[in-house]
Amino acid sequence: MTLSPQQVRKQVMDYLEATDCSIIETSPLHVTVKLSPRADQMLTDRPYYWGFVERTGVEPETLSFTFVFNPEQYDSQAEAALVPRSSGLGNPGLMRADTGNGIASKPVEIEAATEPGGIISAGSVGSPAPPGNPQDSILSRYFGVVPALPRIGPGMIRREDVIYGSKRLRQIWEAAREEGKCLYLFEDPGSRQRTTLFSAAYEPWLGVYYKVEMSCDLKREELHFMGISLVTGVITYEFGSKLSPLKLTPRLPENVHVQPLEMSVTAGAEQLEASLTARLAELDYSWAEEARERLRLELAIIDVYYEELLKEPDEEKRKEIEEQYARRRQETSWQYEPQIAVSAVTYGLFHLRKT
Repeated sequence: MTLSPQQVRKQVMDYLEATDCSIIETSPLHVTVKLSPRADQMLTDRPYYWGFVERTGVEPETLSFTFVFNPEQYDSQAEAALVPRSSGLGNPGLMRADTGNGIASKPVEIEAATEPGGIISAGSVGSPAPPGNPQDSILSRYFGVVPALPRIGPGMIRREDVIYGSKRLRQIWEAAREEGKCLYLFEDPGSRQRTTLFSAAYEPWLGVYYKVEMSCDLKREELHFMGISLVTGVITYEFGSKLSPLKLTPRLPENVHVQPLEMSVTAGAEQLEASLTARLAELDYSWAEEARERLRLELAIIDVYYEELLKEPDEEKRKEIEEQYARRRQETSWQYEPQIAVSAVTYGLFHLRKT
């Protein structure tokens, strides 16, 4: 499985918008963003700085990044946009003045005084710069001022290539997974509901996204998005299909009311777990029996291999062999023994319009 640059861009933009980051510049190939305090704490790994902010109460300075989603195309377009710093244009006395960002502006005429031999005198190009002021030097006048030291701190915009498999993309996924574990959302009824006479009834649903891992020497994963109504107790196994056509919002819409709960969230979660367990019990587990048979064969091979070695007359060597033998059997059992693990990836309360 892989993701295209467009898919990576969509996921990154969704995260930046959800965390209220300030978008400075965007294109299909990149985005320049100033992180919000929430995103900065999750992505920049600056615990000492944020500890200082919390202790002193100062206004935080977040970092800025340029995330590039298609580095090759982005670099080629950047190179194509650069105009050569020096172009004769048919007149050797003209040079394009650089504005400091690599893009040339209007031509500047240079009064080139030649010395004997036809060599242009550097001191005769323009007026001499005052001593001690590097910004008025000859080079800075035509090519811009280059800082002596690199810029550091929150004002610097760092570039990072965010592609499938990159460390930054994995970090954004992990941050989204950590912050999106628990949801509290309402169905958006649209603008028409604000003007209607009667308030709309919203039914609370508990939705849980379960991941089921079936593992032995092979591994298989299944995802189950289940929901239960905390009013009627109805369970649906395709809760994602129920939510996908709806527009959800974290704020309670106008002119609606939420129905009181008939069961607690804990009771709803227990019913979902019991229902999922019953559903998993109906699956075909021939794979587990085959894995146990492979485990029996592997343990038999280990037993045959160590049978003669365990007859070592030296007590100290025999003790080491026994420890190695026990460790090998334990590792093989861990590898081949069939197991099923169920975990909740995401869960939340969803208030949906009662139908």
